[in-house]
Amino acid sequence: MELVLKFLKDLSKHNDREWFEKNKHRYLQAKETYENLIGDVLKEVVKFDDSLGNLEAKKLIFRIYRDVRFSKDKRPYKTNMGAGFSPNGKLVEEPGYYLHIEPGKSFVAGGIYMPNAGNLAKIRQEIDYNAEGFNKIVGSKKFKSLYKAFDVFDKLKTAPKGYPKDHPMIEVLKLKSIIVSKELSDKEVLDKKFAKTVGEHCRQIKPLNDFIRNALA
Repeated sequence: MELVLKFLKDLSKHNDREWFEKNKHRYLQAKETYENLIGDVLKEVVKFDDSLGNLEAKKLIFRIYRDVRFSKDKRPYKTNMGAGFSPNGKLVEEPGYYLHIEPGKSFVAGGIYMPNAGNLAKIRQEIDYNAEGFNKIVGSKKFKSLYKAFDVFDKLKTAPKGYPKDHPMIEVLKLKSIIVSKELSDKEVLDKKFAKTVGEHCRQIKPLNDFIRNALA
């Protein structure tokens, strides 16, 4: 993974098409290395989540090319490599796992990202009905040792419609994405047992994904 981190570090300094084309061979080597890593991680995750058994590693990786059509940031390339693991592919309207590799900013995450209004309503309803089951999952010792809190990047400022402000689960119900994440150091990324480490982190997320999947059933 050393060449992946080195390529991404250089790309962040030279994020333009001319440099990228001159270094296309390095990108292809880094992409192949990352794809092999995703294959190894997938093998680890399938051990406890057989819903991912039919996936192909190369189809889980997100493109490095940025969509700049509606963005003020016109840099053409992402400075990370990411992959999403869920039964139907890349985390589209279903819970799963995500691995992000970026020098100094790598992380593993899981849950469900920005579900549509209908699915979000189902998830909130399940949390409301089964708060005890939800809290048992996120309050377990192993889970809390890795995931201290939910990501709050799209959290509502007030209670969602239909729920009182003093609801005992109100801080969770305000979330529009149910996501937890764990930072990974460059040292961890370079470790020979990295795929296994990621797999173990994902193992602790699985009960949360199962809860969400049950809510959407």
